[in-house]
Amino acid sequence: MSEHINNREYRKEIIKQIIKELHDGKSVDEVKGRFEEAFKGVSAVEITEAEQALIKEGLPITEVQRLCDVHSAVFKGSIEEIHRESDPTKIPGHPANVLFLENREIEKIIENKIKPYIDNLSDKESGEKLKDGFEQLLKIDIHYSKKENLLFPYMEKYGITAPPKVMWGVDDEIRADLKSIYSDLPSGHLNDGIKKRIEEALTRVNEMIFKEENIMIPMLLDVMSQDEWKTAADNSSEIGHMLRWVPEWKPDEEAKEEIKEEMSEPGTITLPSGVFKVNELTHMLNTLPFDITFVGSDDTVKYFSESSERIFPRPRTIIGRNVSNCHPPASVHIVEEIVDDFKSGKKEHEDFWIKMKDKYIHIRYYAVRDEKGEYLGVLEVSQDIKPIQEITGEKRLVSE
Repeated sequence: MSEHINNREYRKEIIKQIIKELHDGKSVDEVKGRFEEAFKGVSAVEITEAEQALIKEGLPITEVQRLCDVHSAVFKGSIEEIHRESDPTKIPGHPANVLFLENREIEKIIENKIKPYIDNLSDKESGEKLKDGFEQLLKIDIHYSKKENLLFPYMEKYGITAPPKVMWGVDDEIRADLKSIYSDLPSGHLNDGIKKRIEEALTRVNEMIFKEENIMIPMLLDVMSQDEWKTAADNSSEIGHMLRWVPEWKPDEEAKEEIKEEMSEPGTITLPSGVFKVNELTHMLNTLPFDITFVGSDDTVKYFSESSERIFPRPRTIIGRNVSNCHPPASVHIVEEIVDDFKSGKKEHEDFWIKMKDKYIHIRYYAVRDEKGEYLGVLEVSQDIKPIQEITGEKRLVSE
């Protein structure tokens, strides 16, 4: 038996069988006993491979998601500890460290702001404090959003596709549970029904903490490069933090952006947030539901979009022309005043709105500046806002 236990493929098959048995209705205790008998330990990677194999074989992601909490409980005591010479989870400001610290914050909220009050169902003050605790716990959405938008893309990049789908689904269920409980928490007395919902939700939150720290992070530390972790760290502030302060993290060696093959190919344009083929960028800009024109710092027209429904006609012959010469003499002084105000820093934008036949045109001028605040030019954005003004109510379904 020992030679089979040491065989990775055999171990993976056993894991798959156990998950399937759970799916077929066996209890956690039944499969846990068999698991502990067959294995001394199992890695996060093996669990992930088993999940992905099941999905490839046709088991719906929703089923794996439904089983996620159950098989997590089975595997929880058996995942091997991964030893590292330098543990990034202990490096201040590293995304893995921030994730761990936010999980500690989540645990503090549960232990100090929620659990002390869920047993005293008849006390009004306890109910109010419990609601306050859940209001703080709802900030878990920030934590989950960072994971889903900063870390999942790298899992997918390296072929780890099943765990993000399953985990994101569970995240959404936890979000929904917490929001539902918060909205149902009364200002007065609690009841046994909501107490059970609270306990179940907190269990799922704690299980997700375990999965993040023992499955997701070890996998990411195995595949992500320093510059990828740096990119995740630099973009964290776009989403936010649960912590009051997060120190800036810099890799031991200055991280260098990876130069992808597609970036060096002829006909591509590399931007800080993505890569385009010229054809893609051209048609994307022409698909925008508004017209854009860019005038450079030398006051000449550099670019304009060519959508099918143009607000103002512009021939390509205006490229390189001084912007003052592109307007009637009666309005040139207005254009020049706007440009002067942008260059001096007096203004950052200027708005106009005019009626043209059956359209209501909104025209906005923006000063374009670099990260140092230096003036680069003017962006003009023109849009017919009449259809937008006519919108009422809500639309939540896809059109037929």
